[in-house]
Amino acid sequence: MLNYNEFGEGPPLLIAHGLYGSAKNWGVIAKRLSDTRRVVAVDMRNHGDSPRFDTNSYPEMADDLAEVIDHIGGPVDVLGHSMGGKAAMVLALQKPTLVRSLIVGDIAPVPYSHTQIHFIDAMKAVDLSVVTRRSEASVQLADLGVDSALQSFFTQSLDVTNKRWKLNFDALAADMDKTLSFPTSSGIYEGPNLFLSGGNSDYVTRAHRLTIKPLFPNARFAKIPEAGHWLHAERPRAFEAAVRTYLDAVS
Repeated sequence: MLNYNEFGEGPPLLIAHGLYGSAKNWGVIAKRLSDTRRVVAVDMRNHGDSPRFDTNSYPEMADDLAEVIDHIGGPVDVLGHSMGGKAAMVLALQKPTLVRSLIVGDIAPVPYSHTQIHFIDAMKAVDLSVVTRRSEASVQLADLGVDSALQSFFTQSLDVTNKRWKLNFDALAADMDKTLSFPTSSGIYEGPNLFLSGGNSDYVTRAHRLTIKPLFPNARFAKIPEAGHWLHAERPRAFEAAVRTYLDAVS
């Protein structure tokens, strides 16, 4: 089963991170939201301390999330960002009885063309033999052209002591096409759901609503001003407030 971090008590909220992320990326938000609910933040397959597999498809990721929900007791509210958002959508479409409500962070159920392989190349290029703290890895990532916000994001998946990345680069690279795509589904999720996007991001456009609405007929849409794709990292308090307000409204 997936590794997860758990905080608080009350109605359960499951958080699924995006590509190259981990439960640690959501630690502060999870702890703050745990004042009124039980928050479970998972490491997705091939990330963090969760099991390694040769594949990384969305139906498999959705099954992984379903296993966690069966373990902790469902139905649950589900919050997923980017890759985790797509996995959460597939879960809701395939097993809607497990999902009480759904929040999708800056992603749509459509294929994307921008590859993320170059970030794998950058992380693999870091000389871990000379790294004694995450900040030193960040310097190397900066020299490789990685944005400062993403340096901190990526290095949370770095095991400095054992000088290794907690990411299965081979599987993530091999299934990058699957990560960028979205599987065909005959399911419909009729529960409450929110597509929460970054105001400066183009990952979810108005045109995407033509695809979203048939699958998620009760979808609502909101934006976090002055935030890009990593909206929860760029505007954490605004993101948290939007999630809290929505969950309180649908509870």
